[in-house]
Amino acid sequence: MELKRSLLREKIMIILYQIDIAISQKINYDVDKVIKDNVEVDNEFVKQIVYGVITYKDEIDKKANKYMLDWTIDRLDKAGASILRMAIYEILYTDTPELVVINEAIELSKKYSDENVRKIINAVLDKIVKEG
Repeated sequence: MELKRSLLREKIMIILYQIDIAISQKINYDVDKVIKDNVEVDNEFVKQIVYGVITYKDEIDKKANKYMLDWTIDRLDKAGASILRMAIYEILYTDTPELVVINEAIELSKKYSDENVRKIINAVLDKIVKEG
């Protein structure tokens, strides 16, 4: 069964959220098991984004923090931070059109975060895209 990218991004956000919780509570986790628990079928897009965000997390966070005025990505709620990290990874390291990435991130943030976090996500992504 082919899952739409929008649904896959939501699953990726949930996977990143769960991993973030495990790290913050010092709980051991297996990335492949977390992926398998959330996505029924083997999916390269999901693996690429999840492993990419984990691999480049420091660079992604540094990029996000650069554009947050008196704020850091660690202060966002975990869902918002996961959405932002995923979107920054997609903008920087994939060929997904930037407009698609921003729209998907905003839709997810409407569902999982409050309006302030949504505005931060939108502003940070907009600045990253404009930076080129």
